[in-house]
Amino acid sequence: MNIATFYHAGCSVCVSAEQQVLDALDKNRFKIEIVHLGEDKTKIAEAEQAGVRSVPALSLNGSVFHINYGASLEDVKGDE
Repeated sequence: MNIATFYHAGCSVCVSAEQQVLDALDKNRFKIEIVHLGEDKTKIAEAEQAGVRSVPALSLNGSVFHINYGASLEDVKGDE
């Protein structure tokens, strides 16, 4: 099964993108994972390794698509 991982930090841009993008994905074709980097800072390194540079971002089978611009990962790290 294809994997769709949605990375975000909880900002209004991220939450709006999460709702719209995930509603559009075919749940019969994709296993959907949501990673809230604002709540789980341990996942930031995983996101960076996947190629995420800003949030919100969607990873589909290893390809990262940056959606709009909510915050850079450096900004998310700075909240630690």
